[in-house]
Amino acid sequence: MFRETPEGVQISLYVQPNAPRSMIIGEHNGALKIKIKAPPVEGKANEEIVRFFAELLDLPKSKVEMLRGEKSRGKTVLIHGLSLESVRAVVFEG
Repeated sequence: MFRETPEGVQISLYVQPNAPRSMIIGEHNGALKIKIKAPPVEGKANEEIVRFFAELLDLPKSKVEMLRGEKSRGKTVLIHGLSLESVRAVVFEG
């Protein structure tokens, strides 16, 4: 689910679009399960994922990068500028 790399912290995601609001649900097959309020159309869900994590982690959007899965529910994002412990603490303790 979380992996620290020299570039930052990678988070494996399982995404459900078109939710009433964006939120973390829990774990799904080794990935962090999130609901996103945006539809999976023209990159809107991916933009919402970047916005959601930037706001959650109090980072500029430029520090949240979509690495894989731009057109699937399984995605990987890279968080720049925070430690693994910091990311886990915010994600799980809010």
